[in-house]
Amino acid sequence: MTVDRKMEFKLVVVVRDDIKISPGKMAAQVGHAAVECAMRAKASESRLFSRWMEEGQRKVVLKVGSLAELDRIEGMAKGAGLITSRIADAGLTEVPPGTVTCLGIGPSKETEIDRITGNLKLA
Repeated sequence: MTVDRKMEFKLVVVVRDDIKISPGKMAAQVGHAAVECAMRAKASESRLFSRWMEEGQRKVVLKVGSLAELDRIEGMAKGAGLITSRIADAGLTEVPPGTVTCLGIGPSKETEIDRITGNLKLA
């Protein structure tokens, strides 16, 4: 018997669709954002972090078409008081140093994150 349990918390990573990097490189960038957000949440929002962990650490990857759009999303997330982590690549392999690749948001309540990212498409 399975129990249908609604997940209340999530972490979102918004990736730039306008830079051409390999899927493996983007996966690493997403990993950096998720880990950084999780560590920040554990340090500053331990109760929220614990709830997210208990639910299975749900993560969703979405995309934007430009750095300007990523900047706008970041501003909205910060304005809403959400944890964020902007990832800029070191430039050792596929992109120039300092290239912003993605933005982590959360973990937080799904409803709070969806107010900002709910119109974005899955990556």
